[in-house]
Amino acid sequence: MDETEFWELIDATREVAGGDPEEQADLLVERLLQLDPDVVLDFARHFEARYNRAYRWDLWGAAWVLLDGCSDDAFDFFRCWLIGQGREVYEGALHDPDGLAGLLGEFDEEIDGDGEELGYAADEAYEQLTGTVAPDLGIAPAPAEPEGTPVDLENERVLAQRYPRLWERFKD
Repeated sequence: MDETEFWELIDATREVAGGDPEEQADLLVERLLQLDPDVVLDFARHFEARYNRAYRWDLWGAAWVLLDGCSDDAFDFFRCWLIGQGREVYEGALHDPDGLAGLLGEFDEEIDGDGEELGYAADEAYEQLTGTVAPDLGIAPAPAEPEGTPVDLENERVLAQRYPRLWERFKD
């Protein structure tokens, strides 16, 4: 599976799921079950690499504003959700986290921002296909600390200045 196929699968399942990340995760598992186990591992590598790439302070700050607070676990689930939004939103957020204010359509606080189940889709499909736990993917792990300059997540003034578009859309 190449990068284009990865994003096509993400986009197709998101569209069918109507943006619901849990439904998208279920659809991803169904689609992955139709593939060879090695291709499922390719999907997992693409997902994990993007998940690790998004472990950045500037994105954590954006998630904090968007979600009105964001713990370690919530940021993990946010990164899965961000991948589930597709290439345009994902890459746009990495380029300019504050730009999420314009990249996101309607935002339902009940379901959006938490894509925990998306992070397990490849593992679940691999286990169903093979009866075994997925092996190590052979990619570098995420760094111990987020990349970039730390953001004072507790300081609303700092957040409002650093993420003016997100602040205006989601905090006012």
